Amino acid sequence: MNSDFSALVSKDILRNILERLPVSDLARSACVCRLWNSVASVREIQIRAFKSPWKLKDVLGNPSSGSFWRDNSLSRFAISHRLVRGDTVASLAVKYSVQVMDIKRLNNMMSDHGIYSRERLLIPVNKPDLLVNGTCYIELDTCAKREVAVLYLEGSPDGKLSCFSNRMRSNQDKRVIDSLKRSMQVDDGTAEYYFSISNGDPRAAFSEFSEDLRWEKEAR
Repeated sequence: MNSDFSALVSKDILRNILERLPVSDLARSACVCRLWNSVASVREIQIRAFKSPWKLKDVLGNPSSGSFWRDNSLSRFAISHRLVRGDTVASLAVKYSVQVMDIKRLNNMMSDHGIYSRERLLIPVNKPDLLVNGTCYIELDTCAKREVAVLYLEGSPDGKLSCFSNRMRSNQDKRVIDSLKRSMQVDDGTAEYYFSISNGDPRAAFSEFSEDLRWEKEAR
């Protein structure tokens, strides 16, 4: 019994055991005692457990909280799609074989018009094979307001992505944008997009939005 206990308090033996555990069991092990927590919290062990089920090559970046590593379900991952002219939420759903609502939910979009205020969209990963031998980057997407492990199918992050809602505005502009948001029944980014392209004229912004709605209905 004593020899067994000694084995369980040896850091080397503990590490050898814990690094074989899946994420859920590793999280439970961290609650046993201070020693187990210190070993289970080793970054190398956490990353190994996080990427193991999906056969990822690597996971780069530092999450805002250590709890990030406790969930490695498929919903924790996303594909980065840089938006180009002509992209729509519906066309991206078809391209990546996912649901429109799943894209909107992942990106914190209230309407399809939210696409205009962004440079990229996060796309849900629905095929685990996409992650095999891939490298994911832990990112806090300020538009989607969530932290995910992002897979770049082409290239790597350039650190220049942004959304209109991140730019500084005067208090008066913010009040106008908030009013547009309520009138249009859209998210912050969409309201700010139309406010920007109309040079700060709320009537022109609403007119542009209405024209886009009319065009969409006719195009269907």
